Amino acid sequence: MTGTRTNRVLRFGFTLGLTLALAGLGCATGSGPGSVSRTDERKAESHYKIGIERMREGRMALAIREFQAAAEFDPTDAWIQLSMAEAYRLKGYPKLAEEGLLEALRLRPDFQQARLNLSALYVQLERYDEAIAQTQSLLADPTFPVPWKALTNQGWAQYELGLLQDARWSLEQAVEYHETYWQAILNLGILDAEEGNRLEALERFDQVLALTPGSLAVSEANYRIGEIYIALGNRARAVEHLTAAASNRPSGPWGKRSEDYLKRLE
Repeated sequence: MTGTRTNRVLRFGFTLGLTLALAGLGCATGSGPGSVSRTDERKAESHYKIGIERMREGRMALAIREFQAAAEFDPTDAWIQLSMAEAYRLKGYPKLAEEGLLEALRLRPDFQQARLNLSALYVQLERYDEAIAQTQSLLADPTFPVPWKALTNQGWAQYELGLLQDARWSLEQAVEYHETYWQAILNLGILDAEEGNRLEALERFDQVLALTPGSLAVSEANYRIGEIYIALGNRARAVEHLTAAASNRPSGPWGKRSEDYLKRLE
């Protein structure tokens, strides 16, 4: 499986097929009764909300500063730690992201969003066994509301470990739970292509495109379809999809790879 390592690394930034629970779309949850004064709680909430806005704007350094201030006023709020961890991850500090997620889980051992994010982070860090341990914990919890997300993360970790049969089971289970979950469908297409099931892979990638998952995923699906058509000897269809990938998001990794591929085909 080493031949596809470059593809997988590029894929993580950030089509994935992994699922990160989006951190911090609401207000901080608040701390336990009496553990933090109401004044400090309000100050923490104010900084937290500003931090979320800075995240939405893509200004991660400013977001981190606000979350740090929020945590100073309320060190007991797991949502603050979760959101700060996500900002650190997006800023390129995975170690600090891990520390934040572990702190969130220390504060709330049943914090499912933090555990889901941690599983995805461990895949990013290529710590696949640890990723699977986190997803297994989530899947053993009958209250976990989105098992298809944990199964998708688990399936990708298993794929990276070369456990292709286990990976297929996890990803197919994810689709059983959520039949239009494009991340799992995309991963199944990659698995099909790697095992030589090209027609099945084409069908999966076409399904991803029909679900309009976003420009980065559209570029990846088109690129992978182009690769398969090259293998099948259909140069015209390959050029069609590689061109679509390059024009869809020319600045993204899959657009750049498609441009390079098209140059080789000239």
